[in-house]
Amino acid sequence: MYELGVVHRNITRADSDVAAKLGALGTATVHEAMGRVGLMKPYMRPIYNGAQAAGTAITVLLHPGDNWMLHVAAEQIRPGDLVVAAVTGDCTDGYFGDLLATSFKARGARGLVIDAGVRDVRVLADMKFPVWSKAISAKGTVKATLGSVNVPVLCAGALVTPGDVVVADDDGVVVVPSSMAQKTLQAAAAREANEGEKRAKLAAGVLGLDMYAMREPLLKAGLKYVD
Repeated sequence: MYELGVVHRNITRADSDVAAKLGALGTATVHEAMGRVGLMKPYMRPIYNGAQAAGTAITVLLHPGDNWMLHVAAEQIRPGDLVVAAVTGDCTDGYFGDLLATSFKARGARGLVIDAGVRDVRVLADMKFPVWSKAISAKGTVKATLGSVNVPVLCAGALVTPGDVVVADDDGVVVVPSSMAQKTLQAAAAREANEGEKRAKLAAGVLGLDMYAMREPLLKAGLKYVD
Protein backbone atom coordinates (compact mmCIF):
# COMPACT_ATOMS: atom_id res chain seq x y z
CA MET A 1 0.00 0.00 0.00
CA TYR A 2 1.46 3.32 -1.10
CA GLU A 3 1.69 6.31 1.21
CA LEU A 4 -0.29 9.08 -0.49
CA GLY A 5 -0.28 12.85 -0.13
CA VAL A 6 3.14 13.15 1.48
CA VAL A 7 6.52 14.67 0.60
CA HIS A 8 9.52 13.43 2.54
CA ARG A 9 12.05 16.25 2.52
CA ASN A 10 14.91 14.61 4.39
CA ILE A 11 16.22 11.47 2.72
CA THR A 12 19.54 9.68 3.05
CA ARG A 13 21.31 9.64 -0.29
CA ALA A 14 24.00 7.24 -1.42
CA ASP A 15 27.45 8.77 -1.90
CA SER A 16 27.42 10.88 -5.08
CA ASP A 17 30.96 9.85 -6.05
CA VAL A 18 30.03 6.18 -5.79
CA ALA A 19 26.95 6.84 -7.93
CA ALA A 20 29.06 8.53 -10.60
CA LYS A 21 31.56 5.67 -10.70
CA LEU A 22 28.78 3.10 -10.98
CA GLY A 23 27.35 5.13 -13.85
CA ALA A 24 30.67 5.03 -15.68
CA LEU A 25 30.69 1.22 -15.45
CA GLY A 26 27.25 0.92 -17.04
CA THR A 27 24.05 -0.97 -16.37
CA ALA A 28 25.14 -4.38 -17.65
CA THR A 29 28.27 -4.53 -15.49
CA VAL A 30 26.47 -3.16 -12.43
CA HIS A 31 23.57 -5.57 -12.86
CA GLU A 32 25.90 -8.57 -13.12
CA ALA A 33 28.04 -7.41 -10.21
CA MET A 34 24.98 -7.07 -7.99
CA GLY A 35 23.89 -10.65 -8.64
CA ARG A 36 21.59 -9.97 -11.60
CA VAL A 37 18.98 -8.08 -9.60
CA GLY A 38 17.62 -4.52 -9.66
CA LEU A 39 17.04 -4.27 -13.40
CA MET A 40 13.94 -2.49 -14.64
CA LYS A 41 11.84 -4.10 -17.35
CA PRO A 42 13.38 -3.83 -20.82
CA TYR A 43 10.58 -1.67 -22.19
CA MET A 44 12.24 1.25 -20.38
CA ARG A 45 14.19 2.91 -23.18
CA PRO A 46 16.17 6.14 -23.53
CA ILE A 47 14.50 8.77 -25.67
CA TYR A 48 17.72 9.28 -27.65
CA ASN A 49 20.69 7.05 -28.45
CA GLY A 50 23.78 7.41 -26.32
CA ALA A 51 21.94 8.69 -23.26
CA GLN A 52 23.75 7.87 -20.04
CA ALA A 53 23.07 9.00 -16.48
CA ALA A 54 23.54 7.99 -12.88
CA GLY A 55 22.42 9.60 -9.68
CA THR A 56 20.62 9.29 -6.39
CA ALA A 57 16.91 8.65 -6.57
CA ILE A 58 14.19 11.18 -5.93
CA THR A 59 11.05 9.06 -6.18
CA VAL A 60 7.64 10.21 -7.34
CA LEU A 61 4.32 8.40 -7.21
CA LEU A 62 1.90 9.53 -9.92
CA HIS A 63 -1.64 8.65 -10.91
CA PRO A 64 -2.73 7.81 -14.47
CA GLY A 65 -2.95 10.95 -16.59
CA ASP A 66 -1.84 13.30 -13.78
CA ASN A 67 1.63 14.88 -13.53
CA TRP A 68 0.97 17.19 -10.56
CA MET A 69 3.54 15.50 -8.33
CA LEU A 70 6.38 15.98 -10.81
CA HIS A 71 6.07 19.70 -10.13
CA VAL A 72 6.10 19.00 -6.40
CA ALA A 73 9.17 16.78 -6.81
CA ALA A 74 11.16 19.53 -8.54
CA GLU A 75 11.54 21.37 -5.24
CA GLN A 76 13.18 18.33 -3.63
CA ILE A 77 15.86 17.85 -6.30
CA ARG A 78 19.47 18.41 -5.33
CA PRO A 79 22.43 18.39 -7.74
CA GLY A 80 23.24 14.79 -8.62
CA ASP A 81 19.73 13.44 -8.15
CA LEU A 82 17.90 11.39 -10.76
CA VAL A 83 14.10 11.44 -10.63
CA VAL A 84 12.29 8.09 -10.74
CA ALA A 85 8.54 8.22 -11.35
CA ALA A 86 6.11 5.34 -10.92
CA VAL A 87 2.39 5.34 -11.75
CA THR A 88 -0.40 3.67 -9.76
CA GLY A 89 -1.91 2.27 -12.97
CA ASP A 90 -0.83 1.59 -16.53
CA CYS A 91 -0.55 4.82 -18.53
CA THR A 92 1.40 6.03 -21.56
CA ASP A 93 0.39 9.71 -21.50
CA GLY A 94 3.08 12.35 -21.98
CA TYR A 95 3.73 13.36 -18.36
CA PHE A 96 6.98 15.21 -18.99
CA GLY A 97 8.23 17.68 -21.56
CA ASP A 98 10.73 20.46 -22.13
CA LEU A 99 9.31 22.87 -19.53
CA LEU A 100 9.60 20.40 -16.66
CA ALA A 101 12.99 19.35 -18.00
CA THR A 102 14.14 22.97 -17.84
CA SER A 103 13.05 23.12 -14.22
CA PHE A 104 14.65 19.78 -13.33
CA LYS A 105 17.89 20.73 -15.05
CA ALA A 106 18.05 24.04 -13.21
CA ARG A 107 17.82 22.11 -9.94
CA GLY A 108 20.72 19.84 -10.92
CA ALA A 109 18.83 16.68 -11.91
CA ARG A 110 20.82 14.12 -13.91
CA GLY A 111 17.73 12.83 -15.72
CA LEU A 112 14.34 11.16 -15.40
CA VAL A 113 13.18 7.56 -15.36
CA ILE A 114 9.40 7.27 -15.74
CA ASP A 115 7.17 4.23 -16.15
CA ALA A 116 4.87 6.16 -18.48
CA GLY A 117 5.12 8.48 -21.50
CA VAL A 118 7.05 11.65 -22.30
CA ARG A 119 6.85 14.22 -25.07
CA ASP A 120 8.90 17.05 -26.63
CA VAL A 121 11.61 14.48 -27.23
CA ARG A 122 13.40 16.47 -29.93
CA VAL A 123 13.80 19.41 -27.58
CA LEU A 124 14.81 17.13 -24.71
CA ALA A 125 17.50 15.63 -26.94
CA ASP A 126 18.71 19.10 -27.93
CA MET A 127 18.84 19.97 -24.22
CA LYS A 128 20.79 16.76 -23.57
CA PHE A 129 18.38 15.96 -20.76
CA PRO A 130 18.20 12.15 -20.66
CA VAL A 131 14.89 10.42 -20.06
CA TRP A 132 14.05 6.73 -19.91
CA SER A 133 10.38 5.92 -20.47
CA LYS A 134 8.08 3.19 -21.72
CA ALA A 135 6.36 5.40 -24.30
CA ILE A 136 6.47 8.63 -26.23
CA SER A 137 3.13 10.38 -26.48
CA ALA A 138 1.92 13.88 -27.29
CA LYS A 139 -1.10 13.33 -25.03
CA GLY A 140 -1.00 15.74 -22.09
CA THR A 141 -1.94 15.27 -18.45
CA VAL A 142 -3.93 17.07 -15.74
CA LYS A 143 -3.02 18.27 -12.27
CA ALA A 144 -5.74 17.08 -9.93
CA THR A 145 -4.75 14.12 -7.74
CA LEU A 146 -2.23 13.86 -4.93
CA GLY A 147 0.49 11.28 -5.15
CA SER A 148 3.69 11.35 -3.12
CA VAL A 149 7.36 12.28 -3.29
CA ASN A 150 10.23 10.32 -1.76
CA VAL A 151 8.38 7.16 -0.82
CA PRO A 152 9.44 3.65 -1.91
CA VAL A 153 7.98 2.92 -5.37
CA LEU A 154 7.84 0.02 -7.78
CA CYS A 155 9.00 1.35 -11.14
CA ALA A 156 8.95 -0.99 -14.15
CA GLY A 157 9.33 -4.00 -11.88
CA ALA A 158 12.14 -2.63 -9.71
CA LEU A 159 11.83 -1.39 -6.14
CA VAL A 160 13.30 2.08 -5.74
CA THR A 161 13.84 3.66 -2.33
CA PRO A 162 14.67 7.37 -2.07
CA GLY A 163 18.44 7.84 -2.12
CA ASP A 164 19.21 4.63 -4.01
CA VAL A 165 21.65 4.75 -6.91
CA VAL A 166 20.07 4.59 -10.35
CA VAL A 167 22.24 3.80 -13.38
CA ALA A 168 20.77 4.19 -16.87
CA ASP A 169 22.11 3.92 -20.40
CA ASP A 170 21.34 2.34 -23.77
CA ASP A 171 21.11 -1.10 -22.13
CA GLY A 172 18.39 -0.12 -19.66
CA VAL A 173 18.01 0.99 -16.05
CA VAL A 174 19.33 -0.68 -12.89
CA VAL A 175 18.71 0.27 -9.26
CA VAL A 176 21.37 -0.22 -6.57
CA PRO A 177 20.13 0.03 -2.97
CA SER A 178 22.08 2.72 -1.15
CA SER A 179 23.23 0.18 1.46
CA MET A 180 24.82 -1.91 -1.32
CA ALA A 181 26.32 0.89 -3.39
CA GLN A 182 29.94 0.72 -2.18
CA LYS A 183 30.05 -3.09 -2.23
CA THR A 184 28.52 -3.15 -5.70
CA LEU A 185 31.05 -0.62 -6.96
CA GLN A 186 33.92 -2.81 -5.78
CA ALA A 187 32.43 -5.90 -7.41
CA ALA A 188 31.64 -4.03 -10.63
CA ALA A 189 35.15 -2.56 -10.87
CA ALA A 190 36.66 -6.02 -10.39
CA ARG A 191 34.37 -7.43 -13.04
CA GLU A 192 35.30 -4.68 -15.48
CA ALA A 193 39.02 -5.36 -14.95
CA ASN A 194 38.47 -9.07 -15.51
CA GLU A 195 36.52 -8.41 -18.68
CA GLY A 196 39.32 -6.16 -19.91
CA GLU A 197 41.74 -9.07 -19.68
CA LYS A 198 39.31 -11.35 -21.52
CA ARG A 199 38.75 -8.74 -24.19
CA ALA A 200 42.49 -8.54 -24.84
CA LYS A 201 42.72 -12.32 -25.22
CA LEU A 202 39.76 -12.45 -27.60
CA ALA A 203 41.26 -9.61 -29.64
CA ALA A 204 44.47 -11.64 -29.91
CA GLY A 205 42.51 -14.53 -31.43
CA VAL A 206 41.91 -16.77 -28.42
CA LEU A 207 38.56 -18.51 -28.72
CA GLY A 208 35.94 -18.35 -26.01
CA LEU A 209 35.79 -22.15 -26.31
CA ASP A 210 39.32 -22.34 -24.91
CA MET A 211 39.31 -19.30 -22.62
CA TYR A 212 36.26 -20.59 -20.79
CA ALA A 213 37.31 -24.28 -21.00
CA MET A 214 34.12 -25.21 -22.82
CA ARG A 215 35.37 -28.06 -24.98
CA GLU A 216 35.14 -30.89 -22.44
CA PRO A 217 31.67 -29.91 -21.13
CA LEU A 218 30.44 -29.64 -24.73
CA LEU A 219 31.83 -33.10 -25.47
CA LYS A 220 30.12 -34.54 -22.39
CA ALA A 221 26.88 -32.88 -23.44
CA GLY A 222 27.05 -34.75 -26.73
CA LEU A 223 28.29 -32.15 -29.19
CA LYS A 224 29.67 -33.73 -32.36
CA TYR A 225 31.71 -32.20 -35.15
CA VAL A 226 30.95 -33.50 -38.66
CA ASP A 227 33.43 -32.87 -41.50
